[in-house]
Amino acid sequence: MKRVLIVLFTLAAFSATAQEYKPFKVNLSLGFAKPLSSGASGGVLFAIEPKYGITDNIDLGLRLESALVARAVISSGNTVSGEIGAFGSYLITGNYLFGTGGVRPFLGLGAGLYSIASGGVVTVVDGQTPEDVTLVGATKFGGMIRGGIKAGHFVLGVEYNAVPTTSNRLTNTTIESKNAYLGVKVGFDIGGGRY
Repeated sequence: MKRVLIVLFTLAAFSATAQEYKPFKVNLSLGFAKPLSSGASGGVLFAIEPKYGITDNIDLGLRLESALVARAVISSGNTVSGEIGAFGSYLITGNYLFGTGGVRPFLGLGAGLYSIASGGVVTVVDGQTPEDVTLVGATKFGGMIRGGIKAGHFVLGVEYNAVPTTSNRLTNTTIESKNAYLGVKVGFDIGGGRY
């Protein structure tokens, strides 16, 4: 009988330690966004991501992010730098946190919609004459992969955002803007943590 009680108390202790986390948290982040096409300039990004911890190691969330960058356009093999453009993203995310200590590495994935704002006017040569072209806005389905470190409530991460290319068809040529970008973020979680 004593052994049965010891086993029951041990199982209860393990289940209590497995439930030591607060499931709901909100991450606020600020960082640097760098488009991965040549001729594009980096800019700033802001993100808010409410998350729910299914377990102490798995979080599901909704990332809302805005990145302000200078888009680049490719026309007839030539790259032209555009004006400031904005990417807005609305992604469902999942993170896996390794270990149980105070400093934990993590990996994550996300998928959802990227809203690409029209990025101002660029001058391209269509045939023989220069032409001012307004970069089109679009909404594209894309994905994200991330990795980083969480120390307490402090979070440092790097994210690759795979966003499809947008294009404008002119009379004699097509101009393209590659939209994939890399984000480097510093942020903190409000809520969550352990009891």
